[in-house]
Amino acid sequence: MTKEEAIAYIENYGWSATRLGLERTRELLRRLGDPQKGLKFVHVTGSNGKGSTCAMLDAILRAAGYRTGLYTSPYIQEFCERMRVDGENVSGGTLARLTERVRAEAEAMADHPSQFELVTAIAMLCFAEAECDVVVLEVGMGGALDATNAIDAPEVAVMTNVGLEHTEYLGDTLEQIAQTKAGIIKPGCHAVCYDGAPEVTAVVRRVCAERNVPLRCVRSADLTPLSASLDGQRFAWRGREYTLALAGEYQLRNAATVLEVVDALRERGWVIPEDALRTGLAQARWPARLELVAREPVVLIDGGHNPQCAEALAESLAKLLPGRRAVFLMGVLRDKDYEKIVDAVAPHARRFVCLTPLSDRALTGAELADYLTGRGLDASACADIPAGIRAALDAAGRGGAVVCFGSLYLVGAIRGAFAKEYRAWLRKACIAARDALRETEREEKSAALCARILASPEYAAANTILAYRAVRGEARLDALIAAAVRDGKTVAYPLCVGKTALEARVPEDGAWRAGSFGIPEPDAARSALLRPEELDLVLCPCTGFDASGRRLGMGGGYYDRYLPRCVNARVAAAAFEAQRCAALPAEPWDASVEVVFTEAAEYRN
Repeated sequence: MTKEEAIAYIENYGWSATRLGLERTRELLRRLGDPQKGLKFVHVTGSNGKGSTCAMLDAILRAAGYRTGLYTSPYIQEFCERMRVDGENVSGGTLARLTERVRAEAEAMADHPSQFELVTAIAMLCFAEAECDVVVLEVGMGGALDATNAIDAPEVAVMTNVGLEHTEYLGDTLEQIAQTKAGIIKPGCHAVCYDGAPEVTAVVRRVCAERNVPLRCVRSADLTPLSASLDGQRFAWRGREYTLALAGEYQLRNAATVLEVVDALRERGWVIPEDALRTGLAQARWPARLELVAREPVVLIDGGHNPQCAEALAESLAKLLPGRRAVFLMGVLRDKDYEKIVDAVAPHARRFVCLTPLSDRALTGAELADYLTGRGLDASACADIPAGIRAALDAAGRGGAVVCFGSLYLVGAIRGAFAKEYRAWLRKACIAARDALRETEREEKSAALCARILASPEYAAANTILAYRAVRGEARLDALIAAAVRDGKTVAYPLCVGKTALEARVPEDGAWRAGSFGIPEPDAARSALLRPEELDLVLCPCTGFDASGRRLGMGGGYYDRYLPRCVNARVAAAAFEAQRCAALPAEPWDASVEVVFTEAAEYRN
């Protein structure tokens, strides 16, 4: 069985429907040798905040030196995200092997387990095999009859914020839903409850009293926000200050819940030093939860998909982007209360770009756009996710903001497609900014840039330089090249060979031709070839760069493939300040440069 075959088996339509109840899960686990019996758990339920709470707990426990398992759902981009050991996704090979073992037992059962029950059993085998010290276990839906509740009493049972959700399964009042979720509280554990709606807290208090379970309730009065930005926030909890990597004030409530869980674990004998607690909170990451994926424009991805999430998102935007209205790249499921979702975010929206989530329950992008325009809002639909990303970026511009949200089925796909589309969009934006310079400005700035390079230690130490001849709006190195020739240095130029390779060539006088993309290149027949290791200094063009020295090329990758071969050279890029970006996304194949020279500054990494 391959990874793909394992996922196809798990997601088989015939047993993918939700079926609450523990009988099938218990029988399947029993057939597998009850792997969960040898594990310890922190069991987390709630309506919102479960995933973030689990991520923080996992990061803290790892920082404390424990080998952790993390079980969450749904996944954002990759199925194996659902099971993590020590912060790493389960491998495809392990998933395939364990799925084959589970399938043999599941198909011998009279009542075949559901998809979630299969995944839960696979996860239990995975964590037992990995000998995890503790597993942070997120409930799929509800609590009492959720497959994860086949475990014995956890170390701590945790209830995050509770709202009206899945009413067809869990009940149509907060009390009924809270009662169902409180089913994870078992004699022998500790319990922690986010102190939200009074009727929810009352249910949890009663259940804990009946089962003789010590309860800690999170009190908002103990929490003091100190500072917040798109990169995270600082807060005080009972006089102690912490840094949290996750943005959004609602995450502070989740962090406070986590702090109570840590204290409960300490009461049970778990050793969690204060520095591990601080490190875990500062390093915890959770994708698609007010996640900052670009700064120019600001692009946030949020998996919010119900009115409560939309209200929390709106509250966060008001504080993190004050006075700014964003472009919303949005899609929703037909069975969600999308009218109330729109009510929450519309005051923060400049316009909407609508997409169809990857689900048979989706409201189409066209239908959503029609609904929004019917409300007097500016909205349009795009045929696919790449087109939607480009349209949202175009509408926002480099100084604006984009918020991607509405459905986890959608934001995972946006997150997967974003980097490629953003790099291409940003490349065009930087070229446009460069080309917008007047000719006199370009001449003046190029002269200043050349003077800066000539005064640099990189130039002083170089004997053999790879430069380039500018095309269109690029920074011009004519003055630098002339000075290098006068100083007796060897100057070579790039020659594109085929579609992938670059060569350094020293041309004879006048031995030039128009090469790829109209770039002036040496004539191969009338120029001398230099080996990459002979170069002392490489000066390459770029379409964009950031202050950390990352370089964005033209997209062909010629320099990215060539620069690693220049083992003896200092590597620099030349550009105008107009091409500087707030931050460039880095890809594994990007060849770094040591310094970017502009007419005004040097940016060293």
